[in-house]
Amino acid sequence: MKIASYNVNGIRAAMKKGFMEWLKNTDADVVCIQETKAQVDQIPQFEFAEAGYETYAFSAKKKGYSGVAILCKTTPDKVVSGMGIPAYDDEGRFIRADFGPISVVSVYHPSGSSGELRQEFKMQWLSDFQNYVTELRNERPKLIISGDYNICHEAIDIHAPKRNKNSSGFLPEEREWMTSFLKTGFIDSFRHLNKDPDNYTWWSYRANARANNKGWRIDYHMVSDNLEAKIKNVEIHTQAFQSDHCPLIVELD
Repeated sequence: MKIASYNVNGIRAAMKKGFMEWLKNTDADVVCIQETKAQVDQIPQFEFAEAGYETYAFSAKKKGYSGVAILCKTTPDKVVSGMGIPAYDDEGRFIRADFGPISVVSVYHPSGSSGELRQEFKMQWLSDFQNYVTELRNERPKLIISGDYNICHEAIDIHAPKRNKNSSGFLPEEREWMTSFLKTGFIDSFRHLNKDPDNYTWWSYRANARANNKGWRIDYHMVSDNLEAKIKNVEIHTQAFQSDHCPLIVELD
């Protein structure tokens, strides 16, 4: 099973920058998309179907904002949109697809970078998300939670850790949440196989950050620890330029 995760920063914009070529070349079984910035009827489902994918999307109520989707080659047994918490579901942040015993989630964690109120919202989300996932594991123990977490976990995951220690996305409380989340029984699949520095999934559009690889690793495939032996390969596709993020691929036996 090959799963891709990609924050596309607007699916319609990404389509104009070669998203379909990337999709066909990557040939993933499941593609988790975040930040579609589109209503369901604005997502190019026909083009995805021509490439062999079914589309399941969950959009924000606010147009041109947030939104998640799952593209898959095999019809899921079940798809669940949202977490049943209106404050989050109104922003289109969570969608799950079940394939036999395995569930794949596309999730888009809030950013707190716009100010104090959104940072508070983010911290409440993290707490509620943890509780939701803990409950979900009783029903669906084999989970792959893919997406944009908007958190760099360790100093190795960000280009200037000292300078960014007070920045949303690298705050001590966010990093502590990530540590506690992993301790509940998840594996950061990229770090599981790759301990090297200078591996990032997002770069600011400012100051030539991507060309200089001054990035943040904020996108993850979190794999439940009961699937640890199945993790075969993880790659960051830095040569995909459809977004300010790049795709992350995990392969499981």
